[in-house]
Formats: sequence, C-alpha cells, structure tokens
Amino acid sequence: MATFHYLLPLSLLFLLSSSDAAAPRKLVLVQQPPLVLKYHNGPLLKGDYTLSLLFYGRFSAAQRAILTDFIRSLSPNGASTPLPSAASWWQTIARYGGAAVHLSLGPQLIDESYAKGKLLSSSDVAALAARAVFGRGSRAISVVVTAADVAVDGFCSSRCGTHARLPGSAGFVWVGDSASQCPGQCAWPFHQPLYGPQTPPLVAPNGDVGMDGVVINLATLLAGAATNPNGDGYYQGPVDAPLEAVTACTGVFGSGAYPGYPGKVLVDPSSGASYNAKGLGGRKYLLPAMWDPVTSQCSTLV
Repeated sequence: MATFHYLLPLSLLFLLSSSDAAAPRKLVLVQQPPLVLKYHNGPLLKGDYTLSLLFYGRFSAAQRAILTDFIRSLSPNGASTPLPSAASWWQTIARYGGAAVHLSLGPQLIDESYAKGKLLSSSDVAALAARAVFGRGSRAISVVVTAADVAVDGFCSSRCGTHARLPGSAGFVWVGDSASQCPGQCAWPFHQPLYGPQTPPLVAPNGDVGMDGVVINLATLLAGAATNPNGDGYYQGPVDAPLEAVTACTGVFGSGAYPGYPGKVLVDPSSGASYNAKGLGGRKYLLPAMWDPVTSQCSTLV
C-alpha cells in the first residue's frame, strides 16, 4: 500500500550568523530549484466522489461541524459563496486532469469507545478507513480523523496526516487533531512553530486551533489524493516522499509569504481571526497555497 505523508516543514530560509559575535545576523535566501510537478502518467481522480468520515475519539458537535461544513464548502452543489471561497480553491484541481473533482459528504461514523485504543499503528488507521468506506464502492474516499488524545505512529514526529490507496475504494485520508500533541508542527500558523522564527500565531477562524489545523491538513491531503492518488500522478522528488499539489507550496497562505510568515491574509474585524477562504453558512477557513499546473506557480486565494 503506497502511503503519502504530510509534515509541515518551516525552514526554507536559514538564519546564518558570522563567527564574529558582534556581526549582525543575516537572513540568506537559499536558492530553490524550479518548482515543477511532473506528471508520471498515472490515473487522477475525476468526477464525483463521496467522502465517508470516521471520527475516532471524542469530538464535540461543534468540532465535527467545522470539518463537515468545510467538506460541503469545497463542492457546494450550486450554492454560491462569496470570493475568495473554498470552492474556488478546490477548482484548481480541475487544471491537473482537465476535469473537475466533485466531493459530496457521505455517512459519518463516530467511535467514542476507542475500539483500537489510543495508540494506533498505520495498519490500525487503514483498518478504520476500511470500516468507514466498507461496501461503498470505488467512488468513495474514507476520511479518518483522530482526536487530540489519540497517538498515531509517526504523528508529529514525521507526519501530520496521510493519504493512501485502499482496495475497493478511491483511497483514504487520515488527519489528527494536534492541539494537545504538536500544534506548533501540525496546526501552524495558529500556534507558534516548534522551530524557526517565533512570530505571533494567527487567530483560528473557527475558534479551535486543533480543528482549524485539521482543515489545513485535510485540504492538503485531499489535493494530494486527487492529483497523485497512486504515487504516479503529479509530484516532484522521490516517490516515497513526494512534493504534491499543496506540499510543494508548504507554509504559503497569502501573498508575500516566506518561512515563518504565512503571507498577507484577511482578518475578520469582529473576531480578529485570520482567513483566506469563505465557505457555506458564513464559515471562514485558512487554506494553503496550491501549485497551479497552468502557471507553474504556487497559487494563493489572496
């Protein structure tokens, strides 16, 4: 089973200092190779898919709603949302395969009994994903979300989430609520980063650092699942650690972004929350930049 992980790397700029203690420290931009996601001739997702959710652990109704409203906002079925919108962000996916990918929200399962315990292996996560999507066919995508008190093998240390193939379905995505374990890694920029420049965190648009971080990671992984579902779609770099549609643009949320600074985004005047996308029901989200195959640039909503 091919598995593709996502961890937020922040240090693309390196802070260098002279051996002379009195010399000023300088930010030196490390020259990066051209950003081109090569197409490796494999299948891409096209058409209509249903997302089946499994919330593993204890989530409040408000927390679940943040995520389900986000999924509905990606393909709002004719409902209009003001720009910049989550739907317009997702429409960039159509530029990869020449056809839109429409996502609809399917059944939701809730496992508050921690049936597999609070320490999960990768095979445990795959088993939960299979349970969520069982019998729903090849146009179904399983989404497993683990609660803040659930530890998953590699979570925080090497990944914030995963997308992978799953027999009998279109694949699965797993993301974890990092609020208790590693918000500086997997919920940035709503928490100060573990490493790098310690800039003030942004205010989460839905008032929940962990779940607003889950939205960022879910968006990242859904984009990867659509454009590189089997490891032979669009990506740059090694096949076992690919840079995909969004991970190629990690840390960029608005114009003028650089490592440690997410870029210029919108701010809600009443709450002070930062966002760059609007969704259904007045929801707001902060969505990462996505590589645009037409312009070969990381495209931001603002």
